[in-house]
Amino acid sequence: MFHNCLTFNKLKGVIEINIKCKIKPTAHRVSLKTCPKVNNTIRNQTIWNLNHYKNKSYESISKRIITLNQEWDTERVLEVNAASLIIISTLLGLTSRRCWFILTGAVGAFLMQHAISGWCPPLPVVRKMGIRTAEEINAEKTALKILRGDFDKKTNDVVELFNMVIKR
Repeated sequence: MFHNCLTFNKLKGVIEINIKCKIKPTAHRVSLKTCPKVNNTIRNQTIWNLNHYKNKSYESISKRIITLNQEWDTERVLEVNAASLIIISTLLGLTSRRCWFILTGAVGAFLMQHAISGWCPPLPVVRKMGIRTAEEINAEKTALKILRGDFDKKTNDVVELFNMVIKR
């Protein structure tokens, strides 16, 4: 994965990093790095939600979609927590002891690790709390829109519907 990513530029005398070769673009990188048991729990909760709204009114489904639009995804939770830790540790480093800057650097390293690989140390905790990825939230919204009648649907089975939305 990381071969040919570092090159030494003899003219400039510096090591250059090819960032594009390290960052694998994928919409599913967080769920791929999450424990299958946790992914199944989140998936089952989504299917339960869809079953709950399957025979609800247009208005009820619309309210659920509005709620989903406001739901925080894993990226947002990680970013807010990391930003909070960086601000607090920087202020503590400036006002009390310089060793707090180690935390600032560690949080930055974790964010970099998450951006590159889709995993960082707090992610398993965040996922166990049931925090979903944006893709998982959007899959539920799309399935609800199908149930609401926004698109032609070919099935009333929510598991089949959900699998169509996530393209399984």
